[in-house]
Amino acid sequence: MLVSIITPSYNSEKFLVETYQSIIAQTYQDWEWLIIDDCSTDGSWALICKLAKNDGRIKPQQNSVNAGAPTTRNNAIARAKGEYIAFLDSDDVWLPEKLTQHLAFMLENKSAISFTPYYLISEQSTDLKLVIDAKLHGSFNYQAMLRKKATMGCCTVMVKKDAFTDLTMPLVQAGQDYALWLKLLKTGVSADICTIPLSKYRIVGGSLSSNKFNKAKKTWFIYREIEKLNLFQASIVFCHYAASALFKWNQSKC
Repeated sequence: MLVSIITPSYNSEKFLVETYQSIIAQTYQDWEWLIIDDCSTDGSWALICKLAKNDGRIKPQQNSVNAGAPTTRNNAIARAKGEYIAFLDSDDVWLPEKLTQHLAFMLENKSAISFTPYYLISEQSTDLKLVIDAKLHGSFNYQAMLRKKATMGCCTVMVKKDAFTDLTMPLVQAGQDYALWLKLLKTGVSADICTIPLSKYRIVGGSLSSNKFNKAKKTWFIYREIEKLNLFQASIVFCHYAASALFKWNQSKC
C-alpha cells in the first residue's frame, strides 16, 4: 500500500539530510517521496538530486519560478500516486515507526484523515521537552478544528486520498495546511487522533512565543478571509482558540 510523502523545500539544505534519514529509517518502506524545490538559492536542489540518484522512490521536481509553499505542496499532491498521503516539511523529522503505526491506525479505524501528537525540537535538533496534542483522544470535526481543539501539525497528518475529491491547499502564504484541514473537515468527516507522538516539529528562526503569536495572526486571517466568518463569529471562535491554545501549552510540558 503506497504512501506518498509530500515535502516542499526552500533553502532547506542544512536540514534535508536529517529529514531524508528519518524517511529511509522508516520500518514501513512502501513509500514515494515527492519533494519539490521552490527555486532555492542555497544547495538544496543539488542535494535533492544527489539523494534521488541513490533511491528511485525519491521523485524530485523544481518549480520554474518561486511559487510559495501552497503552490509547491499542491504541485506535489497532484503527482501523488499513493493510496495515502502523508505530509513532512523539509525541516521536520519522523520517528522510525511513524508510517507503520500511523497507517495501521488509519486502516483499523477506517479514517479518512488522522494526525498524531508531536515533539518540539530546536533549530539545532535539541529536544525542547514539549509534546503538542499529548492529552487528546478521539475525533475532531469542523467546529472543533475551527476552535483549534487540536493542533494537527502538518508533519503528523495522513490522508486517505480517495476519501476526498479536492486535496489542494488554499493559496494563502501562511497557514495553508490548517486551511486545508478545515476544507476537508467541512465535507463532514472527522479527523481521528492516533495518540502516539511520531514526529518532531522544528522551531526555526524564532522563539516559541513569537511562533505562537504568528500562528494567532494567521488563524485570524483564515477565519475572516478563507472561512468567511463575520466579525462576531470570528471573535467567538478566536476566543475559544486562544483558551484552547493556552490550555494545551500548559499540558504539553513533559
